[in-house]
Amino acid sequence: MGLFNIFSKKQKRLTTPVDLSIVGCDIHSHFIPGIDDGAKTLEESVQMVSELYKLGYKKIITSPHTMSDYYRNTAESILSGSEKVKEALKEQNIPIEFDAVSEYYLDYDFERKLDEEKLLTFGNKHLLFEISYMNPPDNLFHVIFKMQLLGYKPVLAHPERYNFWHKDFEKYEAFIDKGVLLQLNINSLTGYYSLDTKKIAEQMIDKNMISFLGTDCHHMGHINLIKEAIYEPYLQKLTESGMLQNKNLLR
Repeated sequence: MGLFNIFSKKQKRLTTPVDLSIVGCDIHSHFIPGIDDGAKTLEESVQMVSELYKLGYKKIITSPHTMSDYYRNTAESILSGSEKVKEALKEQNIPIEFDAVSEYYLDYDFERKLDEEKLLTFGNKHLLFEISYMNPPDNLFHVIFKMQLLGYKPVLAHPERYNFWHKDFEKYEAFIDKGVLLQLNINSLTGYYSLDTKKIAEQMIDKNMISFLGTDCHHMGHINLIKEAIYEPYLQKLTESGMLQNKNLLR
C-alpha cells in the first residue's frame, strides 16, 4: 500500500470518479466461500458483492480457481457454491445478478479437461484461463489453438501480471494476432501489483488490446483499492475506448 501511495502522488488523478456502471458486469472474482483463496465465509462474499453493486455493477460472474494440484474444483462444486451465494444475496435484498464460471489454470491436466469435461464459460463460450507467474508453459499456443478448435473463445486473465513478458511487448501482441482476448485487472492501474505492471497495463490500453475488465477481487482490501482505482485516468480511457465487452454480458 505504501508503494501505491508514493506513486499516486506523482500521478494526476481524476477529480470525478469513473462510473463502473459503464462496465456493468465483472467477469473475474473469487466470491464463492471456502473453495479457493478468495472469500472465506458467506458473509464476506455478500459484503464484497454488495460493495461492487454500490459501485455500479449490475452482474457478477465469479470465477474461482480450478487447479489440478491445489484447488481441485469442479463444475458441480462451483455451481453449488454459486447457488448459496445467490440465495444469500436474495435474502439480503441485493438486486444483482450472480453467476459463476472458473479461472482455469493451464497446467499438465488442462488438456484432459478440454477433452473430457464441460468447462464453465461465460458469454459466447468465453473461457477464462491463467498461466504460471514463474514462466509461460511450452505448449501455451498449442493449447490455445485446441480451445479454439473446440469452439471456446480463450480469455487470458490479467496478462499484465506476467512479468516475464514485460520487456517483450510483442508477446502480448501475439495473443491478439491469435484471437485471444485479454482481461485486465482494475487494480493493476493503481500500482498495487507493481509499477511495471501498471505501466504494461497502460500500454495495452493505449494500443486498444483489452477486451474485458475484471476486479480479481479476493477480499475487502481489493474492494478498497477499487475505490481508489476509479480515479485513475487510464481506467477512464479504457471505459471510453469502446473496446470493453463486459456490458455485452448483461441480459
